[in-house]
This record gives sequence, structure tokens and C-alpha cells, in this order.
Amino acid sequence: MAIRALIADDHELFRSGMKQLLIDVLHAEDVREAESMDRALEILTAEGAGDLVLVDWRMPGMSGAESLAALRDGFPEAKVAVISAWEDRADILAALGAGVHGYIPKSLASTQIAAALQGILEGRIFVPPAMGKREGAPGEGGAGGAFKLDQDKLTLRQRDVLQELLKGQASKEIARTLDIAEGTVKIHLAAIYRALGVRTRAEAIAKMSKAG
Repeated sequence: MAIRALIADDHELFRSGMKQLLIDVLHAEDVREAESMDRALEILTAEGAGDLVLVDWRMPGMSGAESLAALRDGFPEAKVAVISAWEDRADILAALGAGVHGYIPKSLASTQIAAALQGILEGRIFVPPAMGKREGAPGEGGAGGAFKLDQDKLTLRQRDVLQELLKGQASKEIARTLDIAEGTVKIHLAAIYRALGVRTRAEAIAKMSKAG
């Protein structure tokens, strides 16, 4: 597949390195660059989103989760991921909660970043490895313990909804895919969150990323 991507980051050297990685490793054929969110939106509006949009968590014009949610709503055909030097858990959960397909720390090796991007393009959500290493809350299996969901706790339809959720689909996209009402999706999501012992979409994604 000929990948078309956009890298939005205010550091020119980083953009250059990422562009080369996308071309050399993922065989991207069209990699555009933007130094701010405003410039990124100009390019996306004029030329279309393509397959992959990478944005820095903190750069000119970026309003965190609000900007990410707007990107997902405006360009639903693209995989949107954050790639950032900031690795705060609250930032990661906020980004995932906005519907992005991954949060990639810049501290990862280039091979790990490439693998994360490949997974995102294939429909998986990338959660930083550090998210699975924190001290486990009660009922999570202790420090470093992997969480495993008992599938019997979910109905067949709830499992379908969970699968779409883990692909980065928003409620309205899940409704469209499964041909059910958006309100019904939200009811299923509430049941899924209860089964997982979480309260938000972001926490559900982060917890399922530890499932073994």
C-alpha cells in the first residue's frame, strides 16, 4: 500500500528524521510536513488527510485533546497518532480518550516507533509500554500483572463493540460499522467499562493493552 502521511511537529530535525523513517521503513510515498497545528489543518483541508497523521502533543496551535478530537471528527479516514516527548499518564489517557489510534513516546527506538506505526496502520491502537508497568490498582493483578478479561462477562454484541473500540472507532463510527444506534453503542460501552472496572474509553484501551 502506498502510504500518504502528514507529520505535524515544531522541531524541523524531528520532522526530517520521521519523514525518512516513514519512507525507508514503511515505504511511504507522500510525506508532508507542518510546523504547527494551523499549518497542518491547512494542508489537510487542501490536500486530504491520507492514511496517517502524526501530531506533537505540545506545539503551536495544539490544544491537546480538543484538537485531537477535532482531527478525528474532521478526517475520520486517517489514522491519527500522537508522537511526543511528553510521557505523562494523564496526557496519554487524554489523547486516547480523544480517539487517537496511538500515543508514541519519542524516547522509543526508531525500530519501536516503526513497529508502532505499522500496527496503527493495520488497525491496532498503540499504548506506550510504560502504561502497563505502573502499580496495579486493587483487582488488577498487582504490580506489573497482566489483565485478562473474562469474555463470558460480555455478550456477543458487547464483544463486537469492544473490538471496534480497540480499533480507535468513536461511538458514531462503531454504530455505523455494526449498523446499530449510537445510543445503543453507548449502553454497550457502559457495560464494557463495568466489566473492565474502568470509567472511560481511554482507561479501557489502556487496560486492554495489558491483556495477555
